[in-house]
Amino acid sequence: MSQVLDIQKLLKSVVAYKASDLHLVSRSEPQVRIDGKLVPLNLPVLEGEDIEDMSYTLLTEKQKKAFEENWELDFSIVIPDVGRFRANYYRTLGDIACAFRIIPIEIPSLDQLGAKPIFKEIIKREKGLILVTGPTGSGKSTTLAAMLNEINMTENKHVITVEDPVEFIHQNKKCLFSHRNIGTDTGSFAQALKFAMREDPDIILIGEMRDKETIEAALTAAETGHLVFGTLHTNSAPQTINRIIDVFSGDEQPQVRAQLSTSLISVISQALLPKVGGGRIAAQEIFNTNPAIANLIREDKVHQLYSQMQLNQAGTGMITQTQELEDYLRKKIITKESAMQYANRPDELMRQIQDIM
Repeated sequence: MSQVLDIQKLLKSVVAYKASDLHLVSRSEPQVRIDGKLVPLNLPVLEGEDIEDMSYTLLTEKQKKAFEENWELDFSIVIPDVGRFRANYYRTLGDIACAFRIIPIEIPSLDQLGAKPIFKEIIKREKGLILVTGPTGSGKSTTLAAMLNEINMTENKHVITVEDPVEFIHQNKKCLFSHRNIGTDTGSFAQALKFAMREDPDIILIGEMRDKETIEAALTAAETGHLVFGTLHTNSAPQTINRIIDVFSGDEQPQVRAQLSTSLISVISQALLPKVGGGRIAAQEIFNTNPAIANLIREDKVHQLYSQMQLNQAGTGMITQTQELEDYLRKKIITKESAMQYANRPDELMRQIQDIM
């Protein structure tokens, strides 16, 4: 069997096992992640040379050169009749290693994800900042893709996505999509955002708000009449707001708080938890700004946001992670062990679920 078929066979196994990821690391057999847990594939242990021979067949000469210069490479690839994958190549103890994540070609709708009604409300806003946050592998990209898919089915907008690499590819329905890949279509997130203002976008998706320059450009775009979607690796709304503010120096922070207070629409923080009986489910904390919350952000009282999130939730559409986990526990969708493992506020959750212990 040729080397190309070997790597393709391994990637096919990701689909066959309904896995999310494939890992190739020297001195280990190939492993896939199923429902959040790594599972060895019962294949021979790989050496660095084996992985290099297989993995290099997927690269262009330009990508090989970039990897050998930087020892890091992000890209996406389509394997015909198999699927689309996001790939990361890296080095470990001198050997090449690879991580592949499958990206569904079919983009789910908000209804298919079981999203709450507030999602369809916030995406109708003309301008502002919507953030989806959580750790790596928490389904942020899928949630964002479903929101953009909903817009694509209902509104005539120009959507620019800036990603490293591009993940979900949207077919133009009512919207016009311009997908921009860092490294092949643009030099950086900040550069793409700087020039996006001349490309007549209605909506901008930023794959990751990872530095001050990108965050600055995102806030400016959200203030100047664009609906901006972005991601951060944070676990809650207060933590997200603090992370954004802390990127800036002390004398810049009052201005950033003022910008956030007027432009931030929503923060959706999520984690994927194993379900009883198999599969995973997203536990989401939903935070939406209102005049009282905007005032707290502007006055540097972020520590008071959590209590505000618990007020008049029927009217605001907000929910805390504790409430979401409690609901799943009462419906026996997840186990108590999983709930406690993923809880941002385990003490609060423990108090809430004492009657169902």
